[in-house]
Amino acid sequence: MGRALATAPSAARRAEVLTDRHLWRLDPPGEALAAIAEVEPVDPALAALLTSQLVYWHRHFGRGEPDAYGEHDPVDGFAMAAEDRRLAGWATLWHAVATEKLRGDAVAAGVGYPRARRVATESGDRLLESYAVRHQGFQLLGADRPAGIGLLRRSLQLRAACGARPDVAAAQVAVAEALGGGAEAGELRGIAGTTAVELGLTWLLPADGTS
Repeated sequence: MGRALATAPSAARRAEVLTDRHLWRLDPPGEALAAIAEVEPVDPALAALLTSQLVYWHRHFGRGEPDAYGEHDPVDGFAMAAEDRRLAGWATLWHAVATEKLRGDAVAAGVGYPRARRVATESGDRLLESYAVRHQGFQLLGADRPAGIGLLRRSLQLRAACGARPDVAAAQVAVAEALGGGAEAGELRGIAGTTAVELGLTWLLPADGTS
């Protein structure tokens, strides 16, 4: 979920790719952690962002060795990364997500999502915008369901415009969850399931193993 998208030497790019792969496939994190360790001495902000992504995902899904990340606090890690202008947009988004999901502070997260969205709009980063809009949509569902679903649809449109297949599949599932039942929700789940099987997107695989 989400890329730092910073212009970086090959070692940093490798760390980003391996981290992103783990977030989608939930494979063992050792390779990503080793790549991040190589980057940390020269780019501590990027290392903090990537490590915090791994820790957040580990806690979210309960996967991996409990001691693999030590006492690392992903919320603090994202806050540190957000101080670096190169990473501010994605780090702000992740900080909001972790604040909401790990600390239960939806109010603070509700401030972070529009900040990330503004950075995305100013920089033309459609993928980042899609994530900010997605989380804003979920927050809005309780108060204004049609508007919340509208934002989730917008997230799907933005990801499709980027040609990001894994991200599109996740957005399709999000819209389907918001819709609940019905033909459209079933169709979206089916399409997303097929993509998950084709790309090995572990956490998006259909529960029954079919597409």
